[in-house]
Amino acid sequence: PQPIHNSAKAVVSTQSTGGDSDMRSWTPPEKADILVSELLGSFSDNELSPECLDGAQRLLKDDGVSIPCEYTSYLAPIMCRRVYNNILKQNPDGPSPESFHMGYVVRLKNVWVFDKVKPCFTFRHPNHAAVMDNSRHISLEFTSDIEALLHGFAGYFDAHLYKDILISIHPDTHSPDMFSWFPMFFPLKVATLVRPGERILVDFWRVVDNVKVWYEWALSEPQPQPIHNSEGSTYWIGLFS
Repeated sequence: PQPIHNSAKAVVSTQSTGGDSDMRSWTPPEKADILVSELLGSFSDNELSPECLDGAQRLLKDDGVSIPCEYTSYLAPIMCRRVYNNILKQNPDGPSPESFHMGYVVRLKNVWVFDKVKPCFTFRHPNHAAVMDNSRHISLEFTSDIEALLHGFAGYFDAHLYKDILISIHPDTHSPDMFSWFPMFFPLKVATLVRPGERILVDFWRVVDNVKVWYEWALSEPQPQPIHNSEGSTYWIGLFS
């Protein structure tokens, strides 16, 4: 067998042949029956799994299987005073505006979730779309039943590895004893007071250009705020290393 692995540090069995190469450009002696990857991040696609697996799809037979085969990111509005204060204190000279334009991987504790977690972006592999475009946009609506400060949005994911085999950091379906990923946190530059019954409206974008991928997010209700990380000004993931 010819294993295809995204990491040069991968350990393969003694009966396999390993290779050290970018799977987007590698040419194998034959196509694979199964493509196994470990490219998932805390927000599912934030380590460029869609771009890498789309690029590697040419290595897979027409009836080949991708593991994982599908993954979805999720969002929820949260109050998390401690995390927010830590962001404020990052710069000893005072809060840095850039600090609120990037995502953080955080083990969220002592937080208040305003409403149910909602799905954000989904990707499937193999990708049979006529035109492969991994840009995404979604508008999400939540409702608060208490009065509290909205500090930002928690990001989670789940992934179908094969058929009904699921791994998840979604609060409702979290895989038992799995600590490989902590949630993401997307802060708001201005913590916003939300009253009972008020809507929380937010737009999230996954933007892709020729060299990088980034997220943008903007609150429109209850108090509008400018787009965070506009044009990937602070936080982005490069497509080429």
